[in-house]
Amino acid sequence: MKAIVLTQYGLADALQLQDVEKPIPKADEVAIAVRATTLNDWDWCLMRGTPFYIRLFCGLRTPNVRIPGAEIAGRVEAVGSKVTKFEPGDAVYGDISEAGFGGFAEYVCIKENALALKPERMSFIEAAAMPHAAMLAIQGLRDEGHLQAGEKVLINGAGGGVGTLGIQLAKLMGAAEVTGVDSSDKFELMRAYGCDRVIDYQKEDFTAGGDRYDLILDTKTNRSLFKYLRVLHPNGRYVTVGGTTDRLIQTLLLGASIRKFSNKDARIVTLNPNQDLEYVNELVEASKVHPAIDGPYQLEEIPKVIHYFGTGKHKGKVVITVGHEGGMA
Repeated sequence: MKAIVLTQYGLADALQLQDVEKPIPKADEVAIAVRATTLNDWDWCLMRGTPFYIRLFCGLRTPNVRIPGAEIAGRVEAVGSKVTKFEPGDAVYGDISEAGFGGFAEYVCIKENALALKPERMSFIEAAAMPHAAMLAIQGLRDEGHLQAGEKVLINGAGGGVGTLGIQLAKLMGAAEVTGVDSSDKFELMRAYGCDRVIDYQKEDFTAGGDRYDLILDTKTNRSLFKYLRVLHPNGRYVTVGGTTDRLIQTLLLGASIRKFSNKDARIVTLNPNQDLEYVNELVEASKVHPAIDGPYQLEEIPKVIHYFGTGKHKGKVVITVGHEGGMA
């Protein structure tokens, strides 16, 4: 089978299209013919081997994750003897970042608890774009952010995969106003997905302005935590789902003290992969949420497209189609 293989830590040339052996499912695994996958921060960091903690989990000198790819959508080709949830022919999708990765390939074998049935009205391309980003947005807004109807929300990085889903989910949860922060070339997309206000981060620092928010969902985490706290209402919440390591550590170390000694809150989402995919299915079937797609691109284009992803210029989720019958069915 064809796969994008990570040969060493480095730049995009560390990713190479190769012929590799097709995997065979173990007793508790499902064999998936991959129709679509995506690019994620996981893949960008894994390719470079930075931040350093990536190497603690994935190999100090050389990567032990041979085939990256954290999200997949595809069709079940075979099941192991102990699998009970799926059968050959089922259309499935899921976040496989805690199941060994492997999405950048024509086939992957994954334990069944990392997958959910794909809604009929959602294409493979759309399905691949949902699990990781949707879980971060849902768990950030609802579980950690405790968003209430009538509140004002700001999403930093609103033009990306998490951000565009976050806009829609915040509206569904009753947010009175959603402000999106990103580059101006993403404004049209952000407004189309429901943003009431947009801010160009290159021209305006929202943490220095006079507006206040009940909840900030941050996908970038590129400022001091105290700057974010400044623009929260009393009882406001700051929630980050990812960003620069030093800022994430600051939130991790200071979050408990902020909750104890102030009337504000600061938290990091500890992702529970695939936990809310059934909820996502309900929203998709009711046409209440849909992902923003950048692409789709082809499997062999990943080394080129991952550099584009790293610039942060992509709009929504960067999706890759993988052979077989294509990503639309």
